[in-house]
Amino acid sequence: MAEKHRIADVAEIPEGAGKEFTVAGRIVAVFRVGDEFFALDGLCAHAGGPLGKGHLQGHVVTCPWHGWQYDVRTGNQCLSAQIRQTQYPVSVSGSEIFVEI
Repeated sequence: MAEKHRIADVAEIPEGAGKEFTVAGRIVAVFRVGDEFFALDGLCAHAGGPLGKGHLQGHVVTCPWHGWQYDVRTGNQCLSAQIRQTQYPVSVSGSEIFVEI
């Protein structure tokens, strides 16, 4: 059964950016687009690059290692619908961000 984990305060993730966290033994990349937060498996499907350290433009994050791109809303790789990062539900309570794993 999935469990909620507090990962950060809202102020720790600037708008238009991402950050990497270790949650329940997994690397999770959390992105902020406006007032919305999205969480994906933080290791790129291509070569394990750190997605949380990638460049976020709109809803698309680009892996800093080899340029693979993913839609943070869906986890879908932008060139192939067959490649998808695992998504994790995110909730905000007050100023705290939680990820469900």
